[in-house]
Amino acid sequence: MTLLAPTGPGQPPPAPPAARSGRRRLLPYLLVLPGVAWLLIFFGVPLGQLAAASLYDPGGSLSTGYAMTWAVGNYPDVLQAYWPQFLRSFGYAALALLLALLLGYPLAYAIAQKAGRWKNLLLVCVVAPMFTSFLVRTLAWKTILSDNGVLVGLLRDVHLLAPDGRLLATPFAVVLGLTYTFLPFLVLPLYASLERLDRRLLEAAGDLYASPVQAFRRVTLPLSMPGLVAGALLFFIPASGDYINAELLGTPNEYMVGNVVDSAFLVRLDYPQGAALSVLLMAAILAMVFGWLRRAGTEAVR
Repeated sequence: MTLLAPTGPGQPPPAPPAARSGRRRLLPYLLVLPGVAWLLIFFGVPLGQLAAASLYDPGGSLSTGYAMTWAVGNYPDVLQAYWPQFLRSFGYAALALLLALLLGYPLAYAIAQKAGRWKNLLLVCVVAPMFTSFLVRTLAWKTILSDNGVLVGLLRDVHLLAPDGRLLATPFAVVLGLTYTFLPFLVLPLYASLERLDRRLLEAAGDLYASPVQAFRRVTLPLSMPGLVAGALLFFIPASGDYINAELLGTPNEYMVGNVVDSAFLVRLDYPQGAALSVLLMAAILAMVFGWLRRAGTEAVR
């Protein structure tokens, strides 16, 4: 028999233990409910509408309206028509990721382990460009890489670039723009992993006669893998869907699938095609991400 605590005049009796236990079990779900509702309203519903639009009758138009005909053939049609843009998107993103790793890993390591009292200032320098408009930063690179710019003139003077060579409107310019734009998304997770690195482990590796290269390969790199995997994903996903860099720094020969989606929705007003391209891009990225995580191990991103 359960005894309830006495209550004063006008006070409701306390809830029985079973009711209190039930509320405690519901509390975690109530806490995540606002976040789940936000995702359902502002992500799930638009995503469902996008998937539905990808199945509209391709013969419709914005003026006459689109009919839901479950036109699954939209997917093979757009894939057959725009597979070069898909391959180009993932190829450019992969090259930019490789370049970002070569630049970002030493930078993150230097900030985390060698910067000392300059650490905070260097971190501000890494994220400061993100306070400026994405469009303005890309236009700045267009000026830097222009045919009459200082950089091109210098490369021509030292014979690293042909007299009629150029940097702008080339795949190099697009990859460079992607690297610059999304580099902070790689550096910051790497810095977080490297900053937690216990330097006594490196000293122990040296005591065991490990060379600096061996210590890096056996100690530093494995311990920084969580930040490396997370940063690589944060870099690759937006880079593969980007279209501003290809639009401003390249030519139609460098267009990525994002440029085709932009044109389908805003220029040609071909909503079924644009929606089908968007769904295929998301599916391809998700497949790559899950494959990557399965290979790297889910523990690496915790």
